[in-house]
Amino acid sequence: MRTIRIGNGAGFWGDNLDAPRRLAERGDLDYLTLEYLAELTMSILVHQRSRDRDAGFVSDLPTVMKSLVPSLRSPSKLKIVTNGGGVNPQAAARRVAEVLGEAGLADSRIAVVEGDDLLPDLDRLTNAGEPFTHLDSGRPLSDIRPLVASANAYLGAAGIVQALANGARIVITGRVADASLTVGPAVHEFGWRWDDWQRLGAATVAGHLIECGAQVTGGMCSAGGPELWKTLADVGYPIAEITDGSPPRVAITKPDGTGGDVSVATVSEQLVYEIGDPRHYLTPDLDADFSQVRLTSIGPNRVEVAGAAGGPAPERLKVSIAYRDGFMASGILVVCGHDAELRARACGEMILARMRAAGHELARTNIEILGTGDTVPEVWPRPNDVREVVLRVSVHDPSRTAVDRFLREFAPLVGSGPAGVTGYTGPRPPSHPVFAYWPTTVARQHAVPRVTVRAAAEWMSNAKVESVRV
Repeated sequence: MRTIRIGNGAGFWGDNLDAPRRLAERGDLDYLTLEYLAELTMSILVHQRSRDRDAGFVSDLPTVMKSLVPSLRSPSKLKIVTNGGGVNPQAAARRVAEVLGEAGLADSRIAVVEGDDLLPDLDRLTNAGEPFTHLDSGRPLSDIRPLVASANAYLGAAGIVQALANGARIVITGRVADASLTVGPAVHEFGWRWDDWQRLGAATVAGHLIECGAQVTGGMCSAGGPELWKTLADVGYPIAEITDGSPPRVAITKPDGTGGDVSVATVSEQLVYEIGDPRHYLTPDLDADFSQVRLTSIGPNRVEVAGAAGGPAPERLKVSIAYRDGFMASGILVVCGHDAELRARACGEMILARMRAAGHELARTNIEILGTGDTVPEVWPRPNDVREVVLRVSVHDPSRTAVDRFLREFAPLVGSGPAGVTGYTGPRPPSHPVFAYWPTTVARQHAVPRVTVRAAAEWMSNAKVESVRV
């Protein structure tokens, strides 16, 4: 029975830039996935695209691709699948094509998977009966429609499968569900049916376990201690081995000789991460059931994962909508000496009082004294007589003028606040536009993947090639 090895070299935008290269060099991979997107990430990318129509994709992607060039040279079998296209996957493809062209790999075929962007059709879909109500509050979209900046459905693996079938070596998608980056290669390689729930469940649990990068190989592990921590500087990123069969077999591992740990403990923590009901982990590919998953250590840094199942995919897909919601900013000061906490709180209240005196009643404010337990109140006893703390004050308001004025109130405290105020260094931090999150759903027939496959040379010349609807 055939086995494929799928490694994931990125768990979020901003993850270790060297991890994909190191994993490709040492992992003997068939596929390398790069999972970059979160709801916050989409908002950032939307903002960037609003300022530059050629932006809106993960800016780390060209740098990472350049580092992967040696691993892509023939006769390497490596293929790459990433959702780093963000809200502008065609621009990402053009930039990646430039990297490959400069490296003499202009004949490499790059696929773009689109179809997730619902913004151009949002009003038409609303008029046709799609409510787009907020999943938590039940509010209608009409409450914020003029403020909407983006609307992206979570696509599944079908577009990736089509791209690979059309000869793509690099697949760049928009908003595709995290686990689908792994499901796609497995379905393509093994020829699985879309109603083979046992096999799709196995690939989905594999994708879910590796999607957050080093979190399954020892990063953020609550059971870890000094012996684990001191190895994380060289932490190995995860590899899912998927073996076709009935049932299929899945094992999670990492490259030999790398730091971190793959154990039942590390895999267990990632298994239950962000899944809600383990019996109904809803993905675009299936309704996955993780409730009967069994984890077994089968060797050093090697855990077998069995028992995943599932059922028909949901009729509605999740949609991530970002809308403009004013401006925010945070500022910090270090406060030291006796009664440092009291001094810091006085400083925070002083900043807000001076804002009111200047005629600005901010919509939302938050004062935190880091080092005293404010970030986790009531979780453990507060320390007594802390001699060094960090004051952090954050605000949110519809008026950028008010938020910018708030940022001017920190520096004066060095001379006009309590003794012990220090640690303020310029330049003054900026205010930022806020893009709030509106979770909702759409009928899956309204979010159909479109696949475009071109050689890198064609992407560079921007030759017109029609996309294929899946």
